Amino acid sequence: MPSSTTLKKIRPLQLVAVIFFTVSGGPYGLEPLISYAGQHAAILILLITPLLWDVPAIFTVLELNSMMPVTGGYYQWVKHALGKRWGFYEGWWTWMYTFIDLAIYPALFVIYASFFFPWLGTGHYPLALSLAFIWASALLNILGIVPVGRTALFLGVIVLIPFIILFTLAFYHHAVTTIPSQSLHKLPFWSVGMALYTVMWNCLGWDNVTTYAEEVEKPVKSYLYGTFIAFALVIVLYFLIILISQQSGIDPKALKEHFFPAVGVAIGGRWLGALVAMAGMASSFGIYAAVLLSVSRVPKVMADDDLLPKRLNRVHSKFGSPYVSIVLCSMVVSFMALWPLPELFIIDVTVYGAGLSLEYISLIKLRKVSPDAHRPFKITLGITGLCLMLVLPFTVYFVALVGACMSPDQSFWAAVFALFVLATAELAWQLILWKKPHHKKGRLY
Repeated sequence: MPSSTTLKKIRPLQLVAVIFFTVSGGPYGLEPLISYAGQHAAILILLITPLLWDVPAIFTVLELNSMMPVTGGYYQWVKHALGKRWGFYEGWWTWMYTFIDLAIYPALFVIYASFFFPWLGTGHYPLALSLAFIWASALLNILGIVPVGRTALFLGVIVLIPFIILFTLAFYHHAVTTIPSQSLHKLPFWSVGMALYTVMWNCLGWDNVTTYAEEVEKPVKSYLYGTFIAFALVIVLYFLIILISQQSGIDPKALKEHFFPAVGVAIGGRWLGALVAMAGMASSFGIYAAVLLSVSRVPKVMADDDLLPKRLNRVHSKFGSPYVSIVLCSMVVSFMALWPLPELFIIDVTVYGAGLSLEYISLIKLRKVSPDAHRPFKITLGITGLCLMLVLPFTVYFVALVGACMSPDQSFWAAVFALFVLATAELAWQLILWKKPHHKKGRLY
């Protein structure tokens, strides 16, 4: 196995690209927002949600990562602050949510590929294409973090260029004139909840990029600048595409059904729609590869702590990648790739939010028990201020969950299933205790 000193590390610019793809990868998946929120609330929800949901998460991740820039990231923080049991919960929930999250991107890839070849969306073709997508990404990840970083940087350019052309043409042809007045008045509560879920899903994963911190050059500084650059890029891109979509004249239902390539066709013709669809394919692959990179490190460190089978901590002798974990993750996602997308969004965000809450609690706990610990980045708030800050994401999370439960479609059962997934962490923990009863006296805690 390569040592930590000889293993190639990812550079800051590549880290920006990996963060961008882990969290966003472009606005793909944001298309249902206008149909849920309407013309007079879409931009309002789009801009407010990241401030309430993402900013507290970003600050929390930056402070905890500056204290402990180690492989395993959030799992290690929670284990250090709250003990091994809650660390296991954190790792388990994140593992479960990532399986759900990863299942979304092969489906999106098929949707955008169908713009060129409609038959790809019929019969057995979606499954075959999804499996090829999953295992191509697995191979890339086995080759190591540097190839993933380089690929993310290349795909990032492919994703951004069509939108730059789209925005330029839209402003040149005066497709964008004024911003519609924004209000939540008369918007059904369930619509608010589903709109929140849509934006939340498109803005989650800031903690996922810390699981490979030891493989990053100058991790504290690189994560600080990389995170803020990626956040600014994501917000600007989302704002412009929703504004242009609203003023292009496209019907929200058509946008939800045919996705952003339809906006490209409306603004510049089929050639631009094709570029946007191609970027959607690149975005799906880039996001998948980046998320798989992050989650594959978590089973390894949990196996090191004897919480998962030891085989999961094996790393490739040449590339230094946790190849057994990568293969296992890819096998699970292969069985989940055909789940309906709307339900996956809800389950994904609900399970992710539970894990994120443990990171918030860990932040406050470490402030209390280790106030003088070295923190290159520190939120300029006391414990009371931190508690007030964290009320914001909890409120957004609660409103979205309740709104989804009130939705007239199948969202209620998706939310119920998400709660069941959360409960499996305790079942898995009890199974560990049953298999290793000598740990009950405290060694495992």
